[in-house]
Amino acid sequence: MSKKAWIIGGVAVVAVIGATIIGRSLAGAPAKDGETASSAEVITLKVAHTQNYVPYDFVNEKGESDGYEVAVLKAVDEKLANYQFEYTGTSDDDLLIGLESGKYDIGTKGAWYTDERAKKFVIPSEPVGASIIGFTVRKEDEQKYKTIDDFAKNKGKLVPISPQNAQWNVITIYNEKHQDAPIELTAAESFKVADAYAWVLEGRYDAFFDIKLSFEKAVTAEDGPYHQYADKLSWFPYKGIPTYPLIHRDEKGEQFAKEYEKAIKELKEDGTLAKLSQQYFKEDVFSYVDKD
Repeated sequence: MSKKAWIIGGVAVVAVIGATIIGRSLAGAPAKDGETASSAEVITLKVAHTQNYVPYDFVNEKGESDGYEVAVLKAVDEKLANYQFEYTGTSDDDLLIGLESGKYDIGTKGAWYTDERAKKFVIPSEPVGASIIGFTVRKEDEQKYKTIDDFAKNKGKLVPISPQNAQWNVITIYNEKHQDAPIELTAAESFKVADAYAWVLEGRYDAFFDIKLSFEKAVTAEDGPYHQYADKLSWFPYKGIPTYPLIHRDEKGEQFAKEYEKAIKELKEDGTLAKLSQQYFKEDVFSYVDKD
């Protein structure tokens, strides 16, 4: 073989090896020992979020995905070189159905942990945020009921809660820890939020177990649907309930959950979560978690 032919053949061999490495990278296969690829495989994950749950998840005036949980996931994405996220604002129903079917890989909606959700989806051990829950009471009783312990010791009557609702579990856990003065739990029939507020004002019940954000949007806000009750109702906090991203249950989802948990711990330790919470909620929602 001539030197020229050897050189040409050598180039061909190099080209084949290079093509093999590039093909391996594009296909997601790891490079073998001695091979180097310019970059590892990047896995695209489709993230669905609710469109109007301000400030958790929403589509802003520019048509962009926004909100506290979206911002946290974007920070997670920056830490995970092998992943890139694509965001879609959608309805609550489409998010859950699409997440279960595999249309979406991740769903974020201010979701609490429930056993039912854990059967359908992968729920990581580390929360993305927290939802502050408390009690809506009559203004005239705001000195009588300042804490959940006050409400329990004074035998306050709570608006019924559906046993399928995560709020039922919160009161159940409180009662297990305070068996000397538990809060009476009554299973709910279907009712509207307007009914709950009306029942409290009428004296039929003493409190409605309500999320802070819901109370602020419904009652405190001047354009809230129940703002007419603003001078008659008051709200006090109990604790923060952790919220989690819901992940499609498959091998890819299980692996991502592990990577997410590492990244979210770093974001908590470096103060990013607290900073984003202040930006979107004007307070650190994590400061309410684990309060009893």
